[in-house]
Amino acid sequence: MKDYLSLSVMGKEELAEFISLTGDDTELYNIADKIRRENYDDKVYIRGLIEVSSYCKNNCLYCGIRVGNKNAMRYRLTQDEILSCCKVGYDLGFRTFVMQGGEDNHFTDEFMCGVIYKIKSLYPDCAITLSLGERSYESYRELKNAGADRYLLRHETANDNHYSRLHPEGMNLTDRKKCLFNLKELGYQVGSGFMVGSPYQTWETLAQDLLFLKELKPQMIGIGPFISHKDTPFKNEKSGSLYLTLKLISILRIMFPKSLIPATTALSSISPVGREMGLKAGANVVMPNLSPEDVRAKYNLYDNKAYSGSEAAESLAILKSLVENAGYRVVVDRGDALC
Repeated sequence: MKDYLSLSVMGKEELAEFISLTGDDTELYNIADKIRRENYDDKVYIRGLIEVSSYCKNNCLYCGIRVGNKNAMRYRLTQDEILSCCKVGYDLGFRTFVMQGGEDNHFTDEFMCGVIYKIKSLYPDCAITLSLGERSYESYRELKNAGADRYLLRHETANDNHYSRLHPEGMNLTDRKKCLFNLKELGYQVGSGFMVGSPYQTWETLAQDLLFLKELKPQMIGIGPFISHKDTPFKNEKSGSLYLTLKLISILRIMFPKSLIPATTALSSISPVGREMGLKAGANVVMPNLSPEDVRAKYNLYDNKAYSGSEAAESLAILKSLVENAGYRVVVDRGDALC
């Protein structure tokens, strides 16, 4: 048996070499699954995802809701619409709500603090997770004081040159990292992560991603395959590999045994059994969609995104059955990280 546990102490060159190896990863998946069971048993935590806005001021080259995409369908949820999503989710058993959207200046601190305060007043036993991009230290502090518990902000790549090739001028990795460490300082449970198979990615940049996460020590780590979008500069780029994504989920579980790792919608979008495979590789979170049905197709980050069926919150019974068939069980508590 390979010494997979040494992954946690490998340097960049060793990690890059390990990631690049091809072959049967069943043993790696099994070790990762053993570690997740030692820490989280067979629990899979559900999060109610509310996609609050498809507007974004940024022009990231890979993203379907980039400001430069004139074909994007734009919408913003009102406070009442967000609260309605939470009501539906709470009645279904959700105890974490994830508000995600583009970097939309409409969602000011005043607006978001009002929404957060209202949700906490109505559902004090629930956790609130935000994923609204880069904001100032003061903004993060205001949102935290209003009751936000967690914040998701993928670093996307920990290599400066690679970052600059995925993002427009004016965005830089230094600012992204500063936001992540500000969130940690303010006491958020922090999530980060990266795309797998993005254009210009190398084994070395993936190794850098893992080493940066070791430095950050996030409570949550979200990764998923890059999937191209027809209205972006990367429209003709090859999408990321399902199997490389699964391998990296297992590596992350071994390196970060107590972190929460989702089986993302992107996995389900490239394979009908992608989410279940992600769980078996070490993931322990799924995020069904609570957004209003008439806007789900508009939050189109990449082509062929799964937003119905077992990805949708109203199909929770189907999701529970799929999770059980994979050998796990859905639990409905807040599901805080152990780290």
